[in-house]
Amino acid sequence: MKPLVVGVSHRTAPVALLERLAVPAAEAPRMLGELLARSYVGEAVLLSTCNRVEVYAAVSAFHGGLTDVAAVLAARAGCAPSELAPHLYVHYEADAVRHAYRVAAGLDSMVVGESQILGQLREAYAVAAEHDTVGRLLHELMQQALRVGKRAHAETGIDRAGQSVVKAALEVAALRRGGSPRRVDAADELPSLEGLGALVVGAGAMGALALATLRRAGAAPLAVANRGAARAERLAEAYAARVVAFGDLGAALADVDIVVCATAAPETVLTGPVVRAALDRRDGRPLVILDLAVPRDVDPAVAGLPGVVLVDIERLGAENLNHVAAADVDAAEQIVAGEVEAFLDWLRGTEVAPTVAALRARADEVVAAELQRLAQRRPDLTDEQRAEVARTVHRVVQRLLHSPTVRVRELAARPDGRAAAALLRELFDLQVRGPRRADEIPSMAAGEVRGGPTVERPGTGGTP
Repeated sequence: MKPLVVGVSHRTAPVALLERLAVPAAEAPRMLGELLARSYVGEAVLLSTCNRVEVYAAVSAFHGGLTDVAAVLAARAGCAPSELAPHLYVHYEADAVRHAYRVAAGLDSMVVGESQILGQLREAYAVAAEHDTVGRLLHELMQQALRVGKRAHAETGIDRAGQSVVKAALEVAALRRGGSPRRVDAADELPSLEGLGALVVGAGAMGALALATLRRAGAAPLAVANRGAARAERLAEAYAARVVAFGDLGAALADVDIVVCATAAPETVLTGPVVRAALDRRDGRPLVILDLAVPRDVDPAVAGLPGVVLVDIERLGAENLNHVAAADVDAAEQIVAGEVEAFLDWLRGTEVAPTVAALRARADEVVAAELQRLAQRRPDLTDEQRAEVARTVHRVVQRLLHSPTVRVRELAARPDGRAAAALLRELFDLQVRGPRRADEIPSMAAGEVRGGPTVERPGTGGTP
């Protein structure tokens, strides 16, 4: 099995296509099942965020795996694979590992350095693990990607400089209103929202991030609305906000200055007529709406209403949101590059492991057959003598096999290492099967890669 990544993002596809591809959390298990039902896909993780939909897969062949994954994505989008193909990006083997690490580090994000993606990737991995769609390969890839992402944020400046999508949207909105307002402080790069009331629609991870950001920027009073009242109440209590009934959104728009929409609703939450009616009660006060959802929560036509500043994912994608110093990006890229090589060393080691196991199994078969023959030819030998002969023969065989097996593992760590395993199979006429279960392949943490890192288990920690 080899790692394959197939996806679309704000860089390769219009928001309308991302909306069709977006996978709500409740539908992710079904789509993972569809992926594993395909012939060439053995493992799968599905990552769906506001600006990307990606499938991480372990496939038995590149072209077959790509065809399978593209077919599932095209079915989700309601189009033919040929229509979707121009918007897809594809990464295989080393490039797939590199892409996973860059995503986790925030290097491939709309807002370079943002950290929400770590929580989103962790959640995607946890869902796949819960539904048994990950084996050892994607287990290791996801574990290591999460660790690499944390390393990049802890050891470089992208953690300090990287913005959240909410902060970036606020800055863009401030500029569209005619100039950036006073900053809270230079390090935060966060506009001051003192004296401005704000409403957050949606009580998920992005909604919580929005409330935290708005409160830190000085917005008050704060309000939160969600279809599930219990979640809205918990979030409101945590951030000293009031709860707005979902059916009262139109009335609430008349009293706030900023609205952040971040739901997982499949349909529009704020329509043109609802916003237009609220504007009639605002006495000309401008209304800033940040639509951070995919599919969109806000009717795009709202952008044409007088007094409304609408910033959605499409508009964010058109902005230059990279506030991270080039040196910090380079440092993070170097971390990624080194970690990719470590993973590839481990992966090459797992590829040769079945060959080594087959060689030792063949040796055991030969020894067992010869001992059986000896027992038939020399029935006069005592049990103690037979045991001593067996120990001696096993020691001789193990010593003979030690050097070649160690050497073939060393050779396998090289980029061209597959040839060594293939030669060993040819020399000894070995029939090698791949590992059938995840636990048949030793993990990086088990020491197959020298200095292999400790890893976290799925579901630990929450979305940042």
